[in-house]
Amino acid sequence: MLALFAKCSLGALAVLLIALLSQSRAFYIAGLVPLFPTFALIAHYIVGSERDAQALQRTALFGLWSLLPYALYLLAVYWLSTRTTLVPTLLLATLAWLLAAALLLWGWTRLMS
Repeated sequence: MLALFAKCSLGALAVLLIALLSQSRAFYIAGLVPLFPTFALIAHYIVGSERDAQALQRTALFGLWSLLPYALYLLAVYWLSTRTTLVPTLLLATLAWLLAAALLLWGWTRLMS
């Protein structure tokens, strides 16, 4: 129960930090906070403690490839932000992420299985 509370607290702290930074003169730093590898650390610890080093390597490699859907999301937000309003921008960018993530999963399962 304590571990669950700690994980929730980390998430709440990240949201608070994003909110505070978005109101500061350095608002752009709010985009860096979600990239702190909180969940990656948890995932890597679990995989590393339950499986071998090769599984941890594959998890890290997949993590590197997973940057591509995120990059596509950011490019879509960047491009759409001056062409449409906020909600359609975020919806379309999320759709781009979903499609890229699905393609990544499809390709990964075909090549790495």
